[in-house]
Formats: sequence, structure tokens, C-alpha cells
Amino acid sequence: MQAELVVLSHLRWTFVWQRPQHIISRLAADRRTWFVEEPLACDVDAPRLRTEDHGSVTRVWLEVPGSGHVGFDNAGAASYAGAVQQLLGPSEDRTVWLYTPMALDMAAALRPTKLVYDVMDDLASFKGAAAELRLRHRQALRQADVVFTGGRSLYHGVLAHRPHGTHLFASGVEPEHFAPAAALRPRSRPVPVAGYVGVIDERVDLDLLRGLAHALPDWQIEVVGPVVKIDRESLPKAPNLVYPGPQPYARLPQVMAGFDVALMPFALNEATRSISPTKTLEYFAAGLPVVSTRVPDVVADHGAHVELADTGAAFADAVRWARRRPRTGVEAVVRRNTWDSIAGRMVTLIDGGDAAAVAEMA
Repeated sequence: MQAELVVLSHLRWTFVWQRPQHIISRLAADRRTWFVEEPLACDVDAPRLRTEDHGSVTRVWLEVPGSGHVGFDNAGAASYAGAVQQLLGPSEDRTVWLYTPMALDMAAALRPTKLVYDVMDDLASFKGAAAELRLRHRQALRQADVVFTGGRSLYHGVLAHRPHGTHLFASGVEPEHFAPAAALRPRSRPVPVAGYVGVIDERVDLDLLRGLAHALPDWQIEVVGPVVKIDRESLPKAPNLVYPGPQPYARLPQVMAGFDVALMPFALNEATRSISPTKTLEYFAAGLPVVSTRVPDVVADHGAHVELADTGAAFADAVRWARRRPRTGVEAVVRRNTWDSIAGRMVTLIDGGDAAAVAEMA
């Protein structure tokens, strides 16, 4: 019987292409893979299970009557686990992979032969987080057979509750995907461009963006991505500040070719205390100098290759300097942190491989 992977995620497969999509698309190459998302409230009379194939991954979600956000633990989704069980049928080799601890009960109902918990964010610190997220997080840490963490700060936070069987796998990159950006970038343009690519939510410092636009009137500032969980009207406005909206992963090399300097204007708050931004390595692979606020993981992992600043005026000075600064050493950093390598080492650990040997593969 073919090995089966069932992923339970708070993120949708068709949202921004990020850590879950990178990892799971690689694992799906040799196992039957289902990506089970949070329920979706919509105009239906009764709960209805939906599926949609995306290459080797089958997306699964439950439509429920109503509106607003619906979590795995919502009373209206009580039939979800049973419906997924019926869809999957029995399996002698089923790995269940958690991206949210709120799906822990469903994970148990699916009777996994192995339970993996990939801690990609400190979800309990995000805006609108469920009150019970911290408790469920600790329960998932206790019950999982293998725990992965998506960054250095997350790793040290998890170790306090799960000292054994926890492994650090920070963000990776597809170098070949972003490499064309450097060749597409013109040698000069009438107006230099500084740009950000990613979700625009409470983790982005809007005051810093406003100050940056004011301090760089001769630059264009592009903030590319979907606006989530914050009011679009709260976004700062300026003649040189542009919001092109979300762009598919396939187009990101072309988008980044339009930048002279890449930005990571993150607020320093609870929501960013433990983040390890995927975009850092993507910017490097696209041949871009990077300016960031002092996010702990960025400082620890990439401080030698990133300009650091925390106010609009300082950020503007760093942007001007970054455009002129020679870039050295980033190619080696990119080569060491590919998603192919990360997924391969994860599989080795899931299959019971020696952790020390896996560490030597890094």
C-alpha cells in the first residue's frame, strides 16, 4: 500500500506560496498527499466536503453554512473528521502533518502511524488568535512523534516544552526560480525602486513605511502582496508608495527584477518575535541587497548580509547605502539552504534516520 501524507493546515494551498507548499509539494513526489484546510464559511445549506487536485497534491476543505472565520475546532465543523476519514479510507502507512495545533483532534481521529508537527509560526501571538492556541500547541508538542521548527527563535521556544525530537529547519529557497531576476534587472532606471514582497498584515510596520516614503521622495516604494487581517484604509499613502496587490509565485522573479533594493519593514512586536522570513533568501537569490528591521532571526542568521535599521529615516539611509554596497557571501548562504535539501532531511528524520547524521547533511 502506498505511503500516505495528510497535512492539516490553517493556510490554504492556493494562498501565498510559502513554507507548507514548498515542503509538501516535494514530499508528495513519492506518497499520496492530501492537504486538508480549515473549513470555509459560505452560502451552503449543510456542510459539504470539497476536493481539488493540484498536481500530486489533493486540496481538501469543508464548506459550512455561515460567514467569518471557521477553525478546525468550530462546532459547525463537527462532521469534518468523519468526512475526511471516509474520503481517505484505511491506511497502513499514514503520516499526519500538523501546521496548526487546533487540528490535533482531527489528527488523532485519522489514526496516523506517525504524527509530525511543523511549527512554522508562533500562531498564538498573531492577531485574532484563538485563546486556547497555546494549550493546544503544548499538547501537540507532547503528542507528536517528530517536531520541526521554522526558525531559530521558534526552536528555542519549543525546546522548553519538547527537549527531545525537535529539529530546526529554518526557511529555504529555490535558487533556480529566483536567479533570472538578476538578468532581467536593468542596469539603470529613471527612478530607483525599493520593494517588499509578502503578506501585508500586523507584522508590517506601517509607520516605518510611511516614514520611509517621506524620506525617499526620489524613490518608488512598492509593497507587493495581499492585505490580510488589517484594514486596507490603514495603509500609508504617499505619491511614491505603490501597492500592486498579490502576485503568484511564478511571477516573483519578474517582480523582484523591478527592485533595486529589497525591504523587510517588519514591526518589532509579539507577532514578529519568532518569525524567520522566507523572503530573506528569496531576495538574496534574486540578486538583491536587503534592508530589514532587527527581527531576531534575521539578525542571528543573516546579520552579516543585511542592512539593519528601525526608523523611517534610518531605513532610508540604509536603502541608499545598500544599493551601492558590494554583495559578498550570499551565494553560499543560498546554496546551503535549498528547499530540496530541507525536505530531504525532513524525510530522513520522519523515517527514523539518525539526527546527528541529518545535521551533517546541512
